Amino acid sequence: MGVHHVSWQSTASGVEDEYIHAAALSWLVGDEDAITIERMNSYHGSPVHLVTAELKRRGKATKSLSRLGCEVLESLKSELGSRLDDDNVIHIRLDLIDLIGGKLSLTVPGERPTVKGRAKLEVYPGDVAIDVAMSTLEDAKNAALN
Repeated sequence: MGVHHVSWQSTASGVEDEYIHAAALSWLVGDEDAITIERMNSYHGSPVHLVTAELKRRGKATKSLSRLGCEVLESLKSELGSRLDDDNVIHIRLDLIDLIGGKLSLTVPGERPTVKGRAKLEVYPGDVAIDVAMSTLEDAKNAALN
């Protein structure tokens, strides 16, 4: 078992360099081909860039969680009750400025820009979602140690 797919999303304003966001997300997932940049206008007309990284293959998606590192994965495990939804998705939010600087830290929406992550778990009938999530995060943590 593991992760079915993973997606990360960042929003860059028209005055920001969206390629810096893309490079940070590329490093996070370990695959620059997984990055897309969608250019659009905000409600008020200013340009906005939606930078997305998606890993749809189970193996790569599961491996990508280990890139979060032991500290972040341990924090996720301790907060799993509030991060796991009814659709078996773990919601993760990282500090964008820290990520661009090469540091990974969990955060909540607020003053600083964030990267939103969603990890869809493989949960089958008879499985308990929280147990699958704990096991998956523990496996990712062990992979991060190696």
